[in-house]
Amino acid sequence: MKGRFAHLFGPVPSRRLGLSLGVDLVPYKTCTLDCVYCEVGATTAPTLEIGEYIPTREIIDELDVYMQNPDRLDYITFSGSGEPLLHSGFGNILDHLKRHYPRFSTALLTNATLLTLPGVAEKLRGLDLVLPSLDAASQEVFERINRPRHGIRIDSVIEGLRSFRAETGIAMWLELFVLPGYNDSPEEIQLLKQALETIGPDRVQLNTLDRPGVCSDLEPASRETLQQIADFLSPLQCEVVGGFSGEGELQGTSDRSQSILQTLRRRPCTSRDLAEALGVHLNEMNKQLRALYEQSLIYPVQGERGVFWKARERDEDRND
Repeated sequence: MKGRFAHLFGPVPSRRLGLSLGVDLVPYKTCTLDCVYCEVGATTAPTLEIGEYIPTREIIDELDVYMQNPDRLDYITFSGSGEPLLHSGFGNILDHLKRHYPRFSTALLTNATLLTLPGVAEKLRGLDLVLPSLDAASQEVFERINRPRHGIRIDSVIEGLRSFRAETGIAMWLELFVLPGYNDSPEEIQLLKQALETIGPDRVQLNTLDRPGVCSDLEPASRETLQQIADFLSPLQCEVVGGFSGEGELQGTSDRSQSILQTLRRRPCTSRDLAEALGVHLNEMNKQLRALYEQSLIYPVQGERGVFWKARERDEDRND
């Protein structure tokens, strides 16, 4: 993809899905939650209202153009700038993909808050994989991490996941995002295990922070901690999410990385600033910033508008 699409991004390397073409169904940042760790940024349009936030026809037309010369893909993934299930045309877009491009697997990243709505399970039956998140099992921790809007209750989210799983049988890889000091207490992990046993996902994938979220004081869990939690969750099939291991580098990634570094050497920028300046979707930009961060080529600083990125220009800076 060469930046010509407004609602598609990638394909980007995903630690969970391989090479994934993203389909973004809502404007930045339209969501039911305002998670402290969200890499996309703070929720600016909190809502539970289902609507056609982006014309369904526009998204389908972009998919048709893309499919004239598609990349090698592992998944077409509904994700992006907020909660995909807020879009009223989700079912129509999924049906179009399955009718016209059935060779491609489809996946949905969701925060699971809308799975209990009437008709949602039926709309999603064509999916190959659903990847919901569940970061808490108590209301107190749910409110600290996910900062729900409009009175959302965690017990309702858990019941929605259980009933969706039982009703549809769609493959489910459930992500548990571990944040030290938030949801890693023995009491909360025990409650989470009980909830996960009730839901019965095919996999539980443990994840943690790998670049700054909305709140700048967050710390990642160690791999040892994640493995201890995985062992405790046995006999559930549980795995610690690892790094992407795809072959080679996406076309254009190296050139774009240089453009990012050249920009950051001139002035600090947020991920959104860079996405707009370089004509790249925000999610794709976040993936590339993570790669540069893991190479110690850039580092974050907190500013008035959120997390800004700066380039490291001297070798000695990399050991700060």
